[in-house]
Amino acid sequence: MNAPVKSSAFERDLSRKAISAEHPAVKFGRVGVLLVNLGTPDGHDKKNMRKYLKEFLSDRRVIETPRIIWWPLLNGIILNTRPKKSGALYASIWNNELDESPLRTFTRSQSDQLSKRLAAYDHLEIDWGMRYGNPSIESRLLALQEKGCERILIFPLYPQYAAATTATVNDKAFEALMKMRWQPASRTVPAYHDDPAYIEALAISIQRHLDGLDFEPEHLIASYHGIPQSYFDKGDPYYCHCQKTSRLLVERMGWEDGFLLTTFQSRFGPEEWLQPYTDKTVEKLAHEGIKRIAFFNPGFASDCLETLEEINGEVREEFTDNGGEQFSHIPCLNDSAEGMDLIETIVMRELQGWI
Repeated sequence: MNAPVKSSAFERDLSRKAISAEHPAVKFGRVGVLLVNLGTPDGHDKKNMRKYLKEFLSDRRVIETPRIIWWPLLNGIILNTRPKKSGALYASIWNNELDESPLRTFTRSQSDQLSKRLAAYDHLEIDWGMRYGNPSIESRLLALQEKGCERILIFPLYPQYAAATTATVNDKAFEALMKMRWQPASRTVPAYHDDPAYIEALAISIQRHLDGLDFEPEHLIASYHGIPQSYFDKGDPYYCHCQKTSRLLVERMGWEDGFLLTTFQSRFGPEEWLQPYTDKTVEKLAHEGIKRIAFFNPGFASDCLETLEEINGEVREEFTDNGGEQFSHIPCLNDSAEGMDLIETIVMRELQGWI
């Protein structure tokens, strides 16, 4: 029996060129990178907010409550009351110059800056999308494919893995791939909660901010987005990832035990969520006589409603209303030099063998 004949890279390239010659519109030979963040409404008016919230709160990864219970609550109560309230919150942080949320502004900038940093790789295409809202994951995967990307790296911008964040991005990407006749090869970026480059980026950002303060915080609080306790009980590693990020950062910075506090914010509904709760912790600290604190949000790649309005707005107010005096919020990594160093490091590592 004759051994199977293996085609060489040269022969495969000739084959692609033959297809391209027969179908001039077909492009090939490129590699794509898709940065994906949580999402954003297109506007803070009631119509746009309702559309965004419906997509977000209909995700079975986000809300695991049985449909027979959740659907009447969502469509009968939440979508008729929450859009107005959420819209007002978004309006308070809206980027009026570009008429968009800060999350969209930062994610686009991250994509643009990464493109400039990797410009030497002329066969590389960088793009960005949102799990909820626009631009959608599917639309950007199709755009990358149309540009000739035969291989695409999907990068969920969540340091700590959770089914409600990382997994739902991958789900949506795979759903889009399932519809394609000619699928590109794909990879997904894993959680990077304990990546040395991530810890270093946080350390640089935090130290620079603390050095610029006119007061010395008595506590630094790492506030992560929460998830229901039941999700953790079912095996979600998110809580463990958050705790490890905090521990590694303490080791890197050499802080004394108790200086950094890890808390969880943004709980929703009556169910028990991961604890300690951010708002309750701040209230307790103020009542205990703590006067100076600083916050950062290591679970967010970019500043958004939960960091700019909830932490730097609501939580700040709660601290001062209960006797606190000095409060500072450290920006997320966003499109800072250290933030972009981190994204570039991860992308280049995950593209090994492709470029």
